[in-house]
Amino acid sequence: MSTESVQGTPVAIPDGVTVRLDGRTLFVKGKLGEAKKHFDKVNINLSVQGNKVLLSPFSAKKKDNVIINTVVSIVNNMVTGVTKGFTYRLKVVYAHFPISVKVKGDQVLVENFVGERSPRVSQIVGSSKVSVEGDDVIVKGVSLEDVGQTAANIELATKIRRKDQRVFLDGVYIYHKEEGR
Repeated sequence: MSTESVQGTPVAIPDGVTVRLDGRTLFVKGKLGEAKKHFDKVNINLSVQGNKVLLSPFSAKKKDNVIINTVVSIVNNMVTGVTKGFTYRLKVVYAHFPISVKVKGDQVLVENFVGERSPRVSQIVGSSKVSVEGDDVIVKGVSLEDVGQTAANIELATKIRRKDQRVFLDGVYIYHKEEGR
């Protein structure tokens, strides 16, 4: 891995956030916790210089150049996550059978979904925290990818099968995404 001087795209890191590079893994630590991301399969050079992360492509190919903006967004989301956090809100919707949602370890159990006897199970990804408040399921965390995937897992666990989805609208649906805890 080569360290580029001024060449490359810099991503500014605000005060109160520390960035560390271990091989091809970037660690971002802030007041809410730590987020990490592996850049093994991305064709860029990463380097940390002071309060900046410098990104430069491996080569002058267009395919290597276009990935830079994606990585800039990922690093900015990591910084936002450790300073503000991310929150997804999901709504429990049912017509006939009252659905109950419970958190058990690293799983979310959706019980009595459309009258089914066995609960529907979804995984909590990473360090995301899930809480249930009435008809709302709240997913919080520092990693946007983990929070988004956990919310998507909960929503997909309540997918209606073998029935008309226009009639049976029961489920747990994402209705709000926000920065901040």
